[in-house]
This record gives sequence, C-alpha cells and structure tokens, in this order.
Amino acid sequence: MLDGVATQEERSEATRGKLLAVARKLFRSRGYERTFIEDVAARAGVTKGAFYHHFPDKKAIFLAVFHETEQALMEASAAGARGPDAWSQFRAGCRAFLEASMDPGVQRIILRDGPAVLGWEAWREIDGRYSLGLIEGALQQAMAEGRVAGSVKPLAHLLFGALCEGAMMVCRAEKPRAALDEVLAQVDALLVAIETPRDGRRRH
Repeated sequence: MLDGVATQEERSEATRGKLLAVARKLFRSRGYERTFIEDVAARAGVTKGAFYHHFPDKKAIFLAVFHETEQALMEASAAGARGPDAWSQFRAGCRAFLEASMDPGVQRIILRDGPAVLGWEAWREIDGRYSLGLIEGALQQAMAEGRVAGSVKPLAHLLFGALCEGAMMVCRAEKPRAALDEVLAQVDALLVAIETPRDGRRRH
C-alpha cells in the first residue's frame, strides 16, 4: 500500500476475502443447494461480475471454502495433539479431530455437502491430502519410539478410514453427542489394541 491507497492486488484480495467469508457463513447455515451466487455477492457488497472475476461458479467458491474448513479442522486436531510422547499425542489428536468434527461448519461443508458437491473420489482425495500425511507422520514417530509396530501406510489408511467413518456416523446421528462418546470410546479401544505395551509384549 502506497500513501494509504490500496493497490489493485490488495483490493482484489480484500474482495476475495469478503466473498469467502460470506460464502462460508451461508454454506454453513443454508447448505450448498440453498446458497446462491446473488446472495453471496450482495452480502459481500460486490457485483456478480466481481464474483465471477474471482470464482467461475458456485462450486469453485465452495471448493475454496472446503479447503479452508479442512485446514481449520487439521489445525484444531494438531492443537489437541498433546502428550508426553508421539503415541500419546496421536491418540489425543484423534480425539481432538473427532471432537472438532462436531462443529456445524465441518459437518455441513465437509461431511454432508462435500461428498455430494465434489464427488466421492475428489472429496476423499482432498480429505486424505490433509489428514493422511499427518497420520503417517505420527505413526512413523510412534514406531520409532517403539510404541506401535507394523507398516505405516496400510495402518495410516485404516485409521484414516476409521476416523472419517466415525465423524460421518456422528454427523448423521439423531443424538450427536452420545454418538461421539461411543465413537471416541471405540477409537480409543482400537488404538489401545494396536499399541505395543511398554514391556514389549503384544496384546492378543
């Protein structure tokens, strides 16, 4: 910015940010089908032409919001991954991920509308891009510390599937909080079952 005057690039970024902020609120509260480009543009205080300058269609801005929501979910999971060692941190991170999945925006944008709007293959690829790397990294650390044994990639995919399906189950449940408690208990039991005890003996 020169002499208090925003550059064209800065104004463009500000407009894009307004559009994303409005779209995020509408997708969260109304869902994809009931959110319209006209409403997004009007609430952001811009013309439809300005909208199309940044996004070719509604699906494009939904995809951008989807990525933002995924990033926020991963940050919440990472923030909750606390413990004295890598395995304890991973277990806490799994719990934080499932608890963060209770957020209405996560449920609506990622779990409900995401697969329908993006298609299952694209949805899973994006979801995995954010989650699988973190899971694999955590497992590698836990294996290096002797807390888990096995092959990283297959185990990461299995745990990724369990967490995604657990979040989906909670999202669709009539009583989400009760469902979350059940899923948390089962995921923790699963993680305990694959853990290598500190005495080195495998559980049977």
